[in-house]
Amino acid sequence: MSSQDEQFPAAAAAAPEPAAADEGMTWWYRWLCRIAGVIGGMSCAFAGLWNCVTINPLNIAAGVWMMLNAFVLFLCEAPFCCQFIEFANAVAARADRLRAWQKAAFYCGMAVFPVMLSLTLTTLLGNAIAFATGVLYGLSALGKKGDAISYARIHQQQKQMDEEKLTGSLEGQA
Repeated sequence: MSSQDEQFPAAAAAAPEPAAADEGMTWWYRWLCRIAGVIGGMSCAFAGLWNCVTINPLNIAAGVWMMLNAFVLFLCEAPFCCQFIEFANAVAARADRLRAWQKAAFYCGMAVFPVMLSLTLTTLLGNAIAFATGVLYGLSALGKKGDAISYARIHQQQKQMDEEKLTGSLEGQA
């Protein structure tokens, strides 16, 4: 334990541990998700601003929602972009503790809402990368794909068990 941990044992015990490390995400995949989140935030911000330059109130509402999505993506994925906000690090730490499937559901739901509100090319293209960020987190929640050797071994064991059942039932009939 460091000297700081000895001075503040309650703070050391309450230190959050990131859920992404527990789920087996590799470092490059974690960075890929973060970069996709930042790029998704930028695309939501620009498309949302562009969407607000209209007379149609549904387009304006979708644009405002898209800019809110951009803010949330920046807050969760790149808190250093929001250093002027007091609670940015606390929100980012809370977002890091979420499981990958929770982030996937949140980001995909966040990206689908403006599209349902106003189905235009701007909202589709602006939310596409934010939705893709949710998909990346969802794929990480599914886990790693097994190797071919273990699948072949499992298949061989199942085949052998099926043959034993078949021979057992044939012997029982005779």
